[in-house]
Amino acid sequence: MSATIAADDNVAAEHVVPAARVPVSRGYRFEVVKLVSQWRIRLLVLACWIAPALFVAAVSQQSTLPTDTLFGRWMHATGWAGPLVVLGFAGTWALPLLTSVVAGDVFAAEDRLGTWRHLLVAVRSPRRIFVAKALASLTVIVVMVVGLTASGVVGGLLAVGNHPLVGLDGHLLSSGDAAGKVLLAWACALAPTLALAGIGLLGSVALGRSPMGLLLPALVAIAMQLAQMLPLPVALRAALPGYAFISWNGLFASPEQLRPLVIGIVVSLVWAVLATVLAYLIFMRRDFTNLSYDGSGRRALVVGALPLAGLLAATFAVVAVATPSMGSGIDQAKVQRSVATAFAHLYRMQTDELNRPAVTEAQLKVSAACDKGDGRSDPHGAGNDWHCIVTWHLPGVETTGQAIYQLDVSSNGRYVADGDGPKEVNGYFLVHTSTGDAPNPMWQFDGNVDLLSATPKG
Repeated sequence: MSATIAADDNVAAEHVVPAARVPVSRGYRFEVVKLVSQWRIRLLVLACWIAPALFVAAVSQQSTLPTDTLFGRWMHATGWAGPLVVLGFAGTWALPLLTSVVAGDVFAAEDRLGTWRHLLVAVRSPRRIFVAKALASLTVIVVMVVGLTASGVVGGLLAVGNHPLVGLDGHLLSSGDAAGKVLLAWACALAPTLALAGIGLLGSVALGRSPMGLLLPALVAIAMQLAQMLPLPVALRAALPGYAFISWNGLFASPEQLRPLVIGIVVSLVWAVLATVLAYLIFMRRDFTNLSYDGSGRRALVVGALPLAGLLAATFAVVAVATPSMGSGIDQAKVQRSVATAFAHLYRMQTDELNRPAVTEAQLKVSAACDKGDGRSDPHGAGNDWHCIVTWHLPGVETTGQAIYQLDVSSNGRYVADGDGPKEVNGYFLVHTSTGDAPNPMWQFDGNVDLLSATPKG
């Protein structure tokens, strides 16, 4: 009898089918549904798709524009300025907060709810759980970024229209060129967003239910913003993943300042990959049987923070060797060249507004003489004490024209030139045209200094 039972047990054991692991695609769909079912995620997605359009449309109808924001002064002139203003705000505040809420909480939520055991029993593969969660958070973040882009563009075009955009050096971008560069700038902003998302995954895994995991991407973003404002070497600031949030400015210069943008994108993607890999390694070594797990400080330091610090040091060394970037990147020759180029473009624009005879940049022969602190300071670095005298020549006119500008140059290379006379050129906000008053493009203008380029000779 016992022999018969044993034989039956052996036959049954041979027919036992091992439990199949849940495919990544199925786990991914499950994680996406979990994320979008949260009311705060739904609210953020809705805000990303609606708020920029309302903001751009409302500001474009106001008499006072955000002139302290890049391209803010052109929001009355073209609908393509609005999405760039939104991009500047998003890179500073919105995108770091979005990555914190999504990627910074995707693993920590399971710790707070105590649902790891149920998830492991259902999926039966920690590796597939990690991949599914990482892909789901990435999908939601991309949907939010696409919403911010589309909403800003639609709001600007509906409120103002599809008109040419004035670039950072005063040259005029056609509507088609402006559209392509605006969309490309938003696409480039995805790279530092992914870097912050990877840091969010790392914090969510390493710190467990601790709120520091949720806040980590936002805190890192704030630290990077502070670093960009400090008088640090350009190579060190370019080695931070947030550099691509500001280096897209170079797309709107002529010629395009692509080197800072490419460096910013590559650095951001490397940070994104390394942070995600570190999060994966910590996740795979975790003890899921400990229900009171609240993160591992030593593991977060050794496996998380130290490799990222090493990446920062290595990137700094590479950028420092490859580019002339150990200083501020701002010097007298660069500022003079940038101001002269922008003035020449804007002078032609003002000439068209006033229906004066057409003139070319070559005919104008614009030059600029700039100093810092009225000549008492070394003409290098950021500051609001730059002073420039612009000189130009008109064909057939013996008298040389001169205009004065006061410059406020920031550490990231962006500057605002404020006209200080003569009043016929840059002394008034408006100019009188045959069709009525129009904004004077030479009264105030934005410019950008390429921090990673070599100082021009001569």
